[in-house]
Amino acid sequence: MEITAGALMEIRITPADVGKRVSVRRVERAADGASSFTDTVGVLVSWTGGVLLITKKDGEIVHIAESALVAGKVVPPAPARRRGPAASFEELAPVLARSWQPVESEPLGGWTLRAAGGFTRRANSALPLGDPGIPVAEALARVKAWYEERGLTPYVQAATGGAGTQEVLCARLAELGWVREVSADVRIAALAPLADVAADVSAVRLSRECDGEWLARYGKVRDAATAVRVLSSGPSVWFASVPGRAIGRLVVDGRWAGFSAVEVAPEHRRQGLATAVMAALARQALTERASAAWLQVESDNAAALALYDRMGFTVHHAYHHFRAAGS
Repeated sequence: MEITAGALMEIRITPADVGKRVSVRRVERAADGASSFTDTVGVLVSWTGGVLLITKKDGEIVHIAESALVAGKVVPPAPARRRGPAASFEELAPVLARSWQPVESEPLGGWTLRAAGGFTRRANSALPLGDPGIPVAEALARVKAWYEERGLTPYVQAATGGAGTQEVLCARLAELGWVREVSADVRIAALAPLADVAADVSAVRLSRECDGEWLARYGKVRDAATAVRVLSSGPSVWFASVPGRAIGRLVVDGRWAGFSAVEVAPEHRRQGLATAVMAALARQALTERASAAWLQVESDNAAALALYDRMGFTVHHAYHHFRAAGS
């Protein structure tokens, strides 16, 4: 049923719209009786017991009392970006997974359990790119047990903010007590402009292997052998270095060139080294017939976000690592 809330605002959504992208307005009343309106746009993931749950594109889950609604409507998916390559979540997610492979993995229906001795959350989290074949609560119990058997913190990696992403699963994780711990943007761009930037790449060295100096600059390594196995995984992997100053990593996979581990020594920042590393790697990727670029950057890394904005990267979707309650 469509409920009219005054002459100008209407609630045009019902529980039958669960799973759709919606825009809603709710009223909030302060202690002094003053009222204000708050708008929310996201995927309606549930509507039960008089409460709506909406997952926003950044992964935040908003609880809204039905009684507070003053307007609501179904809205189209987020508009396609106007620059850069076209890509679906279904195409891009497996590319990202192949670029950072675990030491050990095990399927759980359409989910993949991944472990690498605790080296990075990406290599030590369940990746749910399909149906686990059992109820989600049971699947998550198996995930928790699998990681605890290996002495690892149980994580699930799930995505929001794009067509075909996992807002409903994110809401279910939160409902079951899993805590959203870290979020990152997946950004994409055309590759050729990255290679064409005016940057001095003469000091950048490319190698198929990462040495001890490269690992030391990366700085997140406890077990070098495990780190090298993960970092060297992928269809076509390259390591860049400006000795003593900067590093980067590239994985070429079909049309995609994935950039990661771009690190510059603090005393050498703001000298264009990150741009030079990216440009050198992009030129290598072009020789392997890649045409599109992607990277992942944590949502609170302001310096990196500013750099990638200048280089033409736009947000494709976000992903989040959810940690099991009590772990």
